[in-house]
Amino acid sequence: MADKKQFVVFGLGRFGSNLAIALADMGYNVLGVDRDENIASSMANRLTHVVSFDIRDARAMEQAGIASFDAAIIASGNLEASLMATMLCKEMNLSEIIVKAIDERHAEMARRLGATEVIFSERDTARRVAFRLVSPHMVDYIEIAKDIQIMGVDMPRRLVGKNLIESELRSLYQLNLIALIHEGKTIVSPSPNQVFAADDRMFLIGTPETFARFEREMMD
Repeated sequence: MADKKQFVVFGLGRFGSNLAIALADMGYNVLGVDRDENIASSMANRLTHVVSFDIRDARAMEQAGIASFDAAIIASGNLEASLMATMLCKEMNLSEIIVKAIDERHAEMARRLGATEVIFSERDTARRVAFRLVSPHMVDYIEIAKDIQIMGVDMPRRLVGKNLIESELRSLYQLNLIALIHEGKTIVSPSPNQVFAADDRMFLIGTPETFARFEREMMD
């Protein structure tokens, strides 16, 4: 069996600590790093290891063995520290370097310095809330690319008793059904003849425009 991935999380603020704890709770080895010794100490019982040092310090990074980790999540709110840590992780050849960006300028600089992925936790949360406000039937939402989204919605009344072919989700709305929760069971890639029930939940993939049309015409 392959060894589990090892993660290092730089910056144990609200986002960083919650992410680190989530990874640790899933059974992964997680090193938490924060400059504030009190914050680091408060996480000692939740993570595999916790250390306190300035993530701009190349020597401290080396002593902590950062090069041996599979992925780094840089969640520091300090722009200089975040960018320096990104560069140092790149120099250590980490395959995954995920940076929580403050703004678009930060994101662009992080990408140039080696970030393999950039996230905007506040913006993404805001977009999720916005979708919930305009789509009351939505139960979940994931943006997997700029123009591609996965949305979980409760079964529209108009589709109850119909099967996937009769729903015309693809032909009318350019939406693809990728999973269905039916009678408490999750069905991945449901059969075209699957009949929808009132308590079902659909998971659809599409674009913002196709979801907006689906919401206007189908959900009531």
